[in-house]
Amino acid sequence: MGGSLHLGMVSAFDEARGLGTVADEASTTTWPFHCTQIADGTRSVEVHRRVAFDVVAGHLGRMEAVRVTKL
Repeated sequence: MGGSLHLGMVSAFDEARGLGTVADEASTTTWPFHCTQIADGTRSVEVHRRVAFDVVAGHLGRMEAVRVTKL
């Protein structure tokens, strides 16, 4: 699955559910992501942390952030 590199900031993260959102710096779009997509394998990220990520069609057909990399 291919995507294009985006930069943004984690706008929300629910540690218990493993679900978060990241706000894209280049647009007003907010993308959902799952903790398994955090690139360093920690399954945790701080809110307001700057990240790089790709956006691809997920399993349910909605667009989501993947390969979320902490900067």
